Amino acid sequence: MPTTFITGANKSLGLETARRLVEAGHTVLVGARDPERGRAAAASVGARFVRIDVTDDASVDAAVADVAAHEGGIDILINNAGVLGRVGPVEEFTAADMREVLEVNVVGIVRVTHAFLPLLRTSPNPVIVNVSSGMGSFGLTQDPDRVESRYALPLYSASKAAVTMLTTQYAKDIRVNAADPGQTATDFTGGVGHSVAEGAESIVALATIGADGPTGRFVDRSGELPW
Repeated sequence: MPTTFITGANKSLGLETARRLVEAGHTVLVGARDPERGRAAAASVGARFVRIDVTDDASVDAAVADVAAHEGGIDILINNAGVLGRVGPVEEFTAADMREVLEVNVVGIVRVTHAFLPLLRTSPNPVIVNVSSGMGSFGLTQDPDRVESRYALPLYSASKAAVTMLTTQYAKDIRVNAADPGQTATDFTGGVGHSVAEGAESIVALATIGADGPTGRFVDRSGELPW
């Protein structure tokens, strides 16, 4: 059965995705920065914990070495770790604030993907899922009928637009897609939105595609989304 590594999987969407994939028969590796929380989360769903900080080269390299030693390779990489960043008036946003968000949400994906590619290449059907957001879509944020148009989150939105474009470019070389969980009731949204189970549906769907599945797509649980 497939082996799946998920970053930022000690809570919310990451943990729910881990639970669903364990139920589907995957060997799941729960990646998280905090060892205590990560081990507890992994134990709660029958997964294995691997410590990883997506902003730190040494931590990512250690995670790869850990997985190589225990599992030998992976079939699916889910880049789920992310931060919301500063929220408030435009006057308050600084370059340092932007750098912090990009370091986790975008550079972190590049760092983790680069490091794990050799393990992914051992799989007959390697798959990457990048967790993006409708807040990074020009089409959705400009549509008055969509909830995304009601919020102003420049730092987060810019980072997720980068994640989606990164996905389309990486898709020229490996099967990779972007998932939009939608407005999900997590700490990001202050508990507003649909359930975490509903939010995880698009991630799980993309993580379980076959060898003839799509690549370079941006989808939520209802289907393909505009860029």
